[in-house]
Amino acid sequence: MFKFALILIYIIAIFLLSIFYKKFYPRNTEIQRKIIHIGMGPLIPISKVLEIEQTSALYFTGFISLLIFLNYLYKLFPNIEDVDRKSYGTLFYCVSLFILIKLFWDKDPTSLMAGIFIMTFGDGLAGLIGKNFTSRGWLFFHQKKSINGTFTMYVTSLIVVLCLGHFQEYDLNINFFIIAFLVTALEQFSIIGIDNLIVPIAGAISFNLLITHL
Repeated sequence: MFKFALILIYIIAIFLLSIFYKKFYPRNTEIQRKIIHIGMGPLIPISKVLEIEQTSALYFTGFISLLIFLNYLYKLFPNIEDVDRKSYGTLFYCVSLFILIKLFWDKDPTSLMAGIFIMTFGDGLAGLIGKNFTSRGWLFFHQKKSINGTFTMYVTSLIVVLCLGHFQEYDLNINFFIIAFLVTALEQFSIIGIDNLIVPIAGAISFNLLITHL
């Protein structure tokens, strides 16, 4: 119970930070959501340090997914997602986390962290940079994309996989760059927030196949 209490305290702290930000900057809803989006990333390494078992992590993630689903139905916590638009990004985010925990929690936690960190930091920062710094852009399936946002996604994803590879003492090779390119390409498919599902899963599986080979 103590371990889950620590996890819960961390989650509450992230939500309070988002609410605090909204109080002073109510119009910038993008940053409000990205605080939660990026803030959830460290949950995986925190949980691994606390030695939480896979089954417990799955139950906890499933419970959070259910709460997110209920939020879409009843709009209980609008800070989590801009529920007035047709996006299920946060729900997909939780579902992808559930899938990756099932696949890699014990087998290959580095690949798990690769997928989640690519999503939280890569996609999260891409959204912030793309929306707050003007650059040329394009429409992809009616979703606006920009040079700044796409470049940020690639660079951040590359940094994530390179750092994880370095910590695990894997040799530097072209596969790191291929993974970053793959997830950046998939991030273009952001209709209804589906990128929050396909990007972390593709990132983790490709890291597992191309880098760790576990």
